[in-house]
Amino acid sequence: MSVLQQASMAMETFGMMLKSCLLIMFVLVLSLQVLPSLCYTSFVFGDSLVDAGNNDYLFSLSKADSPPYGIDFTPSGGQPTGRFTNGRTISDILDEALGAKSFPLPYLAPTTKPEAFLRGLNYASGASGILDKTGSLFIGRIPLREQVDSFEQSRSHMVNMIGEKATMELLKKAMFSITTGSNDMLNYIQPLIPFFGDDKISATMLQDFMVSNLTIQLKRLHKLGARKLIVVGVGPLGCIPFVRAINLLPSGECAVEVNEMVRGYNKKLNRVLDHLNQEMGPETIFVYANSYDIVMGIIQNHHEYGFVNAGDPCCGGYLPPFICFKGPNANTSSVLCDDRSKYVFWDAYHPTEAANRIMARKLLNGDESISYPINIGNLYNYKP
Repeated sequence: MSVLQQASMAMETFGMMLKSCLLIMFVLVLSLQVLPSLCYTSFVFGDSLVDAGNNDYLFSLSKADSPPYGIDFTPSGGQPTGRFTNGRTISDILDEALGAKSFPLPYLAPTTKPEAFLRGLNYASGASGILDKTGSLFIGRIPLREQVDSFEQSRSHMVNMIGEKATMELLKKAMFSITTGSNDMLNYIQPLIPFFGDDKISATMLQDFMVSNLTIQLKRLHKLGARKLIVVGVGPLGCIPFVRAINLLPSGECAVEVNEMVRGYNKKLNRVLDHLNQEMGPETIFVYANSYDIVMGIIQNHHEYGFVNAGDPCCGGYLPPFICFKGPNANTSSVLCDDRSKYVFWDAYHPTEAANRIMARKLLNGDESISYPINIGNLYNYKP
């Protein structure tokens, strides 16, 4: 073989190697670009504020499976998905902002397969609470304790699929959010709902029961592998349309005693989370999400946020039975506001997507007065 032929073959070999290296580099760069969305995992626990459709699969009086619920939820084409709002819940918005390409599926949906655990699951249930008996008048609902039971079952399936070590690696990077407590208090303040038998406990005792039971479930989640936990405080229930209506309050006023009870609970919860952070060290962070101050700020300064109404529900009206429903014609349908983006409340209990977007933005980027000890954006990037 001549020197010229040898040189030609060498150049050809070098060219093939260069192409291979360039291809590998391209694949690596591409993988780095999509890695955040592939790795993002979120587990959602709570009540109707974050339910993604679990109650659709229960015999329950608490459902959001008919129009106009979901009217602004783009992935479903405006059809109801079981979310108790017109569009995305606050957990949906947070997940999107942190890189999720799809929302955690409802745990009870028949189409949800075990491998969905890799991207996270939604265990939340409308009408549920921290205490097992909360929401019993609605019949079907999944209390927080049972939601954690379901997560434990999901975790067992995942261990069988990928092993204990890989499961723990996934869970220590995953985001866990717990949004509950509102229904426990709403049940307590409603005059027609018996609570703990004939002898109603004090508000202080209720707060203590809620905090102690929630702490048990948070410790269970930690034992099962959760390391990044967002615990959402209860919002200003005294200002939601339902509570204002049953207390016959005029426009612009909130139920002061109800809000005082909520603040007392939130203060105790914040103190317990601070203790858990000290107890469990730097590898675990419990973030207290101060929904009370965020929502109160939106209500009090609603015009600054672009809202025209911070007291009435967009759908269902201001008087009992507070039903948000779209019938075959206008005579059989609930009242529906003209511009959903201008209302803080979607129905008598739940915020609109517009309000959820503001809350999510503040939780992602806020200071310690909003998210303590760090905001949710920093929690996602946290590496002990």
